[in-house]
Amino acid sequence: MAAGGTHRPRHLRTIQFSAGGNQLAEVQRSIDRNLELTLEFLQGHQISPDLVQVEGVRVVDAQANPYQQGPINSRFSVTQTVVVRSEAPRQVEAASQDIGTLVESGVVLISGQEYGPGGPTFLYRGLNDVKPEMIAEATARAREAAVEFARDSGAELGGIRRANQGVFEILPRDPAPGVMEQNRIAKTVRVVSTVEYFLRE
Repeated sequence: MAAGGTHRPRHLRTIQFSAGGNQLAEVQRSIDRNLELTLEFLQGHQISPDLVQVEGVRVVDAQANPYQQGPINSRFSVTQTVVVRSEAPRQVEAASQDIGTLVESGVVLISGQEYGPGGPTFLYRGLNDVKPEMIAEATARAREAAVEFARDSGAELGGIRRANQGVFEILPRDPAPGVMEQNRIAKTVRVVSTVEYFLRE
């Protein structure tokens, strides 16, 4: 059976930006400025600072790389990660769609396979709340199908021989090629239960 899955959504958004240069102090000042612009951008979309977590900074010194060949244009590269966690996914989705404004302000964002899928991630956290109702409905439907099968075969439905609760799946409500479930707000929760009955002639 399938049921809608928009109960208690949570949004997770990772923003990474970088700066480079030959003077580490100057690069760090650029990172600090980018962080300030990012926080202002999020606040402009009604995302308060207490929902924003500033994570570790990654510093790469190209001169310290023994495999570096040729001239070094920017010795230092610094990457800062910011994580947004919110119970209001529509707000953060709107901010994500307006991310170009942040880029226009001079913030160099990082995206790509190395850093995970682009865009926000929507986590469905209400599975335990819908499990009992879904299992009960799936079991009832299984019995209805078994009764119909027994009637068509001229037999009488007996007791349960074996039952499997089934596996729950969280799927996008509107599937699209290349778009994963975690990148969609609207979701469908599905469970397939297997119940075997004895038949009496």
